[in-house]
Amino acid sequence: GYLYFAGGSGEPSTELTTPTIAAEPDSTVGEASGEPVAFVIDSAQSSAAFEIDEVLRGEPKRVVGTTSEIAGQFLVDPDDLASIEFSPIVINARTFQTDSGNRDRAIRGPVILDSASDEFEFINFEISSVEGLGGGLVEGEPLSFSVTGDLTIRDTVNPVTFDVTASMAGDSAIEGTAEATVLRSDYGIGIPNAPGVADVSDEVLIRLEFVATS
Repeated sequence: GYLYFAGGSGEPSTELTTPTIAAEPDSTVGEASGEPVAFVIDSAQSSAAFEIDEVLRGEPKRVVGTTSEIAGQFLVDPDDLASIEFSPIVINARTFQTDSGNRDRAIRGPVILDSASDEFEFINFEISSVEGLGGGLVEGEPLSFSVTGDLTIRDTVNPVTFDVTASMAGDSAIEGTAEATVLRSDYGIGIPNAPGVADVSDEVLIRLEFVATS
């Protein structure tokens, strides 16, 4: 009963909107050879997920939670990828779903993400630097690079680097995957005392699968 009450319904408090891109005084956008294009993450074709290992009733289990409530955009000159600028990437942590409603309510509760509270409903990633991205965008040619920034979960902020693979899909979309491994202990995330649950990993894989359209 406590888990059900503390975990809430899982319904978002508000519609997730695309964050804006902050203007940077030293931005190179507009100085490159082409015109910058804004690509906006399409939540209908994108997802954010976490993966964590646990032992459930004596058997190892990989727990996967996913949500389509992800928003963000980037501005890039297709002829000069190094000019890229990102908005914050925002995920509604309240809407993560696993294979168990009881687990979902526990995740939304105060011991884990506390996302049932409006204060900690959203996970936020503010990108500060990009490595390995340059040249021009070629349809079908994959790109591999990394982005580093501040990842905020609940009231804790830590620097995190995501490894990204992406490629142009058609004339007006970029699709890709971004992955990073974080430690739940770095964010003060505990595990409720639940019957049959043991040996929950400290490492959590975060994976974003995105389609961004111009």
